[in-house]
Amino acid sequence: MEYQAEKAQYQARIKNAKIQSWKQYCNKTLSTNPWNIVYKSAAGKVRSNQIMTTLQKADGSQTEGLQETLQCTLEYLIPKDDQSEETEYHKQIRKSIEEPIETEDDRNFTTEEIRQVIKCIDYKKATGEDGITSKILLWTFERFPLTVTSIYKGCLREGCFPKRWKRARIIPLIKPGKENCNNASKYQPITLLNTGGKVLEKLLINRIMHFLYNNELLNQNQFGFTPQKSTTDAAMAVKDFIEEALTRGQIVALVSLDVKGAFDAAWGPSVVKALKDFYCPRNLYNLTKSYFTERTAFIATNSMRIETAVNKGYPQVSCCGPGYWKIQYNSLLNLNYAKWTMATAYADDLLIAVKAVTIAEVENFTNIEMTKIKRWSKENKLQFNDKKSHVLLISRRRKKITCSVDIKETKRQEINRHILKQQLIRTGRQDEISRHNYRRQIYI
Repeated sequence: MEYQAEKAQYQARIKNAKIQSWKQYCNKTLSTNPWNIVYKSAAGKVRSNQIMTTLQKADGSQTEGLQETLQCTLEYLIPKDDQSEETEYHKQIRKSIEEPIETEDDRNFTTEEIRQVIKCIDYKKATGEDGITSKILLWTFERFPLTVTSIYKGCLREGCFPKRWKRARIIPLIKPGKENCNNASKYQPITLLNTGGKVLEKLLINRIMHFLYNNELLNQNQFGFTPQKSTTDAAMAVKDFIEEALTRGQIVALVSLDVKGAFDAAWGPSVVKALKDFYCPRNLYNLTKSYFTERTAFIATNSMRIETAVNKGYPQVSCCGPGYWKIQYNSLLNLNYAKWTMATAYADDLLIAVKAVTIAEVENFTNIEMTKIKRWSKENKLQFNDKKSHVLLISRRRKKITCSVDIKETKRQEINRHILKQQLIRTGRQDEISRHNYRRQIYI
């Protein structure tokens, strides 16, 4: 009863905060013009004039001049792949993908296939550097179908993703409430890509995913970016696992993990290697390799343009991004988990469910599985976000129980290992769990 009362009060406060926020927002408009800021915001016509200000660099000093400010911003927003810290495993991956693949080519793109892809791209979306919308591209295609088709066919045949289609324009937008911040973390990047490249990306990933689905090569426990699957299906799969364990009198430990940076941190060679292990058609494989090489991004003002190489991750707006992420994450779901463990993913969110009879067993089994996951993350150059990682114990027992799960990471340029111990004590009373029984401690 106490939990229900607290929950009702919490929901009432949320509702009241939303109403007050909406009233304050609507009061910004004039009584003589009710369609002023509210209308413009809903129509996407609000434009804020942002001025690049001096930023604090990593060494504590301040940027001097617009060029240094743009460079500092771009370095923060674009992650770098440092090859100097790579292990022998990473070097073997790079060497492996350079060797040619001995598979058959997929059939070439068709005129109708290209037409449908161009039509599915929203012409109202902001354009990339060339300023060509999908509406313009479709108009060109309808008048010169053979010419446009031959361009995309040539890209697939030669395994070449044009450099101008791999160049992204970055627009840094200030995050709400960060207006007075003086470091680059206050910016949220908006990435704009050329429409022609989006079409090629869509053509490529459609073919790759068709190949993977047709040959049943992807793990069924990935519920994100998957046709005819949703969060409801993921929740039901976990629910069935928990109910079966509780029926047998077992304890279940749930560990939720979130990848830090996700798309921005994705390692291209890992995706290419996975496609090679899948025996992907040669032309699709070669075009993917080209996609991950020689990518660039730039920030431009009226008087200046700063450009940098992009050797890690892919843009959030990329048509290939979700598909490539699913391919890379597939190896995580296919790890050699024990029979008492279930790994479920929705996009970049991972849930590990472990069942056992005693608390000692469930703690031991969970830490064994975490060791496998930590090894995979190092091999794929990914990190899990400690602040968004949680542990939950589920049991029908009345006795107070405690579980400790370790996430060990060696930070860059440091020798000490940081051990994150997440402890959650479950007493059967939800109100106590939400107030005090979840403790997180970090030991160095």
